[in-house]
Parts: sequence; structure tokens; C-alpha cells
Amino acid sequence: MHFHGTEVRQRALTLLRDGAKNADVARKLGVPLGTVSYWKHKDRATRGECPGRHVPVCPRCDGSELAEAAYAYVLGLYLGDGHISLCSAHRAPNLMISLDDTWPGIQDEAETALQAVFPANATCRVRRKGCHNIKVYSTHLTCLFPQHGPGKKHERRIALEPWQQDIVDAHPWEFIRGLIHSDGCRITNWTTRLVGGERKRYEYPRYFFTNKSDDIRALFCDALRAVGIEWTTTSKRGEPLQVSVARKASVALMDAHVGPKY
Repeated sequence: MHFHGTEVRQRALTLLRDGAKNADVARKLGVPLGTVSYWKHKDRATRGECPGRHVPVCPRCDGSELAEAAYAYVLGLYLGDGHISLCSAHRAPNLMISLDDTWPGIQDEAETALQAVFPANATCRVRRKGCHNIKVYSTHLTCLFPQHGPGKKHERRIALEPWQQDIVDAHPWEFIRGLIHSDGCRITNWTTRLVGGERKRYEYPRYFFTNKSDDIRALFCDALRAVGIEWTTTSKRGEPLQVSVARKASVALMDAHVGPKY
């Protein structure tokens, strides 16, 4: 076996750090290509660089690109029906979004959005009675969802970080869609009116968003206000837990961007 001295190795590393290709360095110094590759690997590892296998996976930690529209939608889903588990039985935390089997299209949309936000991670669906849990595992979940914390969401403060607010401001409809698809609905109300002595039935659509967290309802209302939607607060079981959108023009705008669950 031929051993190459420290001087040859240092010359090789100097060329590599200047951007020379492994094959060119090997040919110039008369060193096997495998040896040059190994030297480069060890040099990068010593300097704290990931030797050729690192793929950026977190926009908050390493600056990888974030699919912002998909993230705004997933953020809405998470605030409504999402939960992050840090269970030590798993190698990484998991984000679980529970979605009713009545709306399989929303389950598909949720999984597609998760795949866009976490392109380096596999997603899965876990069947439960009447619903599926759409899941993704990642060590960076709490980086992207800093609202995670002990206890239920409505029992602690929920506020967006400035960078999250910027995304919601840029993609308000995606955020609204996520909230409606998790904790909202579009229904048809009806009433009767006396017209020419005859009582007639009239139907009209409206949207509801129901959440026990005052903070999450406020985030929803802020997003509605940003896109020009008029809303009111209604009571459920004596508590102001519902946000209602009933005015014709606002419902038409919601229909154009959100629509019924599917």
C-alpha cells in the first residue's frame, strides 16, 4: 500500500478548498481518486460541514425554502385540529391532524400540503373511528409551529411569530381555508316570510367557525378582516365560541375562495 505524506495531502486540500474537482486533483498529484474523496470528506467533517449528504430540511434552522401557501393552510389546520406529540417512543416528534372521514377531499388536500411543507419527510394516515389522522414526523416541527406547548390550546396563549404573520398576510385565504376545513363549516339556514298573504320559505348559506380559544378565533377574525369579510360573533351553549359570516357579499367571497367541505 502506498502512503501519501502530509505535504501531498495538504496540497490536495488546498486545491479542493479552492474549488478544484476531485478527479482533477487526483490526476494532478498522482493520488487515487478514492483517497482524494476521503481526504475531502474528513476535511469537511473536521470543519463542521456535513460531508456531501446534508439536505436542508428546516426553513428556520438552515434556510431551506418553505412552501408558504401550503404552510399557511397547514397552520390553519394545526390551530384547529392539529396536535404535536413529543412522545419518546418515536424517534422524532409527529404532527397529527385529525380530519373527519365525511370529507375525504380535505384529507387529501391536507396530506398534499404537508408533503409540500415537509418535502424530505414521509406522510402517513392512521385510521381511527370516523376519521383519519394525517401525520408527518420531523425533528423540526416545533421550529415551524412554535405555538406547541403543554396543555390544550384554549388554555394557553396562542400568538403568531412575526415571520408566521408575514406568511398569513401574504396568503390569508389559505390560512382561512385551513381554519374552516378544521373547525368550520358552510351550512344552509332557512326562514319563512309572509309574502302576499302566503308564507314562503327562504334559504341562505352562511359560514361558521367554532373554537374554544379566544386567541385562535381572533386570528381567524383578523384574517377575515384583511380580505374584506364581514363577520359577527354568536354564542354556543352560552359562550361566544362561534364566528359567523352571513352577509350575502361576504358569503359569496367565501364561496369563491373556500367553499363547502368536500
